[in-house]
Parts: sequence; C-alpha cells; structure tokens
Amino acid sequence: MGGSSTTEDDWELASINDAITLVLVGKLGYGKSATGNSIVGRNVFESSSDMSGVTCTCQMESTVLSDGRKVNVIDTPGLFDWSVGSKEIGKEIIKCVKLAKDGIHAVILVFSIRSRFSEGEETILERLQMFFGESIVDYMVLVFTGGDDLDEERKTFQEYLSKAPEPVKTIIKTCKNRVVLFNNRTKDQNEKDDQVQMLMFYVNRVMANNGGKPFSDEIFSEIKLEARKLHDEEKVIDNMRGQSAEQIAAMKEVIYKSYNDQLTRITEMVMQKLNDTIERLEKELAKERAARLKSNDEIHKLKESLEKAHKGTAESDDKIHKLNERLEEKTAESHDKIRKLKEKLEKAQKESAELKAKGNCAIL
Repeated sequence: MGGSSTTEDDWELASINDAITLVLVGKLGYGKSATGNSIVGRNVFESSSDMSGVTCTCQMESTVLSDGRKVNVIDTPGLFDWSVGSKEIGKEIIKCVKLAKDGIHAVILVFSIRSRFSEGEETILERLQMFFGESIVDYMVLVFTGGDDLDEERKTFQEYLSKAPEPVKTIIKTCKNRVVLFNNRTKDQNEKDDQVQMLMFYVNRVMANNGGKPFSDEIFSEIKLEARKLHDEEKVIDNMRGQSAEQIAAMKEVIYKSYNDQLTRITEMVMQKLNDTIERLEKELAKERAARLKSNDEIHKLKESLEKAHKGTAESDDKIHKLNERLEEKTAESHDKIRKLKEKLEKAQKESAELKAKGNCAIL
C-alpha cells in the first residue's frame, strides 16, 4: 500500500466515490495513532507508549488498498475528552470536518484491552450520539488494540469479549458486533494484512448498509457550503479581465476574510453545541448517580431490615427452643411422677393381694 499526506487546506470538491474516509476516535493513549499507522502501512502518525508523544491535532494520511481504492485516515486527539475544554475540542472537530470534506464513511472507535473500562468509555457512545445524532452508530466500527497481550496470555479475542464488562458488551451490541482486534506491534506482514482486511470488511458493510452515503450533518453541510462559495468566488476573480494584480489580491483578501469569519461562526456554533452536550450529559450523570445513591440507600435499609428480621427470628427461635426444653422437662417430670405412681399402685396392689392371701390361709 502506498500513500500521501493531506492537509486541511488541500480542499478539492471531490466526489464521495474518490476515496473512503475513516476517522479514528477514542481516549488518549489507547492506540489510535498506532492503529492509523497499521491501516496506512507506514509510520506517519506520531505514536508513543507514554502520554508525551500522542496526537495533538487532527491529521489525515492516505493509502491505496490492494483493490485500488483510496482510503483517507484521520487521526484525532481526544475529541470527546472534556478535560481539554470545549474551545479546543470545537476547533479540532471543525478541522476534522474540513479534512473529511464530503463526509465520513466510517468512525473507528478505538479501545484498549490493556486499560480498565471506566465511566468515560461508558459514555463516549452517548457523547457521540448527543453531538452528531443517533445515526452516528450506523457508521461505527470498534477496534480493540493490544492483540499482542492476548497472544502472551494465550487467550482468544472471543474469550476476552465474553468476560468483558457489561457496558462493553452493550456498545458492541449497539454497533451490531462490528468489532476487530488489532496487534499494532506485530512484525508479521500476514497478520498486518489480515487485520486491515477484517477492518475493511466491516467498513464495506457499513457503507453498504448506508447506501454508500457517508455520514454528514449540519456542520458538514455548513462548511461544505462555505468552501464551495469560496471556490466559486475565487474562480470568478481569477477569470476577471482588466484588473491589476493588487486589485485581484485585495478582492481575494475580502472573500478569504468572509470565509474565515464564517468558519469562526461555525466553530462557535460547534462550541455551543458541545457545551449543551456536556451540560445534558452532566445532568444525566447526576440524575443517574442520585438514582444509584437512592438505590444503594434503599438496599442498605433493606439489609438492615433483613438483619433485624434474622435477629428477631433468631431470638424467637431461642425462645421456642427454651420453651421446648421446659416442655420436655415438664413432660419428663410428669412421666416420672406417673411412673412412680404406677409403681406405688402396683406395690399397693401386690401388698393387698399378699394380705388377702394370708387372710384366707388364717381362716382355713
């Protein structure tokens, strides 16, 4: 596979059939850049095992598959890592959209089997849906990095997934089981090719399910409209006759300023949308935590009631046991008295019989 680097300023109003555009999304340090390198077949995205060399801004690289199709891969920083602030996220989303041009054919959501699944991962799908709309999941393929760890542990990917936390299983189910394991450290070319082929198998399925149409929303439409407008105005100026170079430069400066002003407006719109998304998500999380605390409190009260009931039952059982013991003692005493009375009666009857016998003898 060969390839080339593409910048955001290289705007060609191309047909969606010209290339397949993939966007890598996921938490910082999960191996997005290494996965991008595996897909394009070259070390073009900066990748590091520590946090010092991770992607700081959106970057797009291209490659050509063995079947002749061109694939654009966009590596992103933590687009939905709220800790970096909505302003920076907004700028990167705009840059990502500009790089994607006509839309995104598949969103590659990257996880790492080396990391514990946290609340951030649980909500990333929700964040994407809140921002881009529910239909974004129809374009998603999941990639789990760290395949070499499973090799060392002699575990299969299916064994790992079967024991994954429930939120992971829910995300996989939501994405229709479109999930691929990547070993970004392998030196085996066959393994490299196989994992890319498996990824493209799911990308092709996503494209087929969506009728070949890439994902696009209001942001894409706005930026594309402004880019087309700039492109058309540039052509008009370039075709003008009787204008000096200074006049043409001045006119172009005006349309560039207008274009940049529109991009600023769109960026502010994205930031507002991000802030709204964050606010909605925080409210939902607060509501969920409150419900969880209430549930935990109810569970605690139920446990206390159950312990009291057990304690009461134990006390009741102890009383019943003591009553049974007393009853058994009284019954034993009663039986002993009856036995003694029977013995006395039998003795009296015997003595009476003996006296009677002696009396009869005396008479004779």
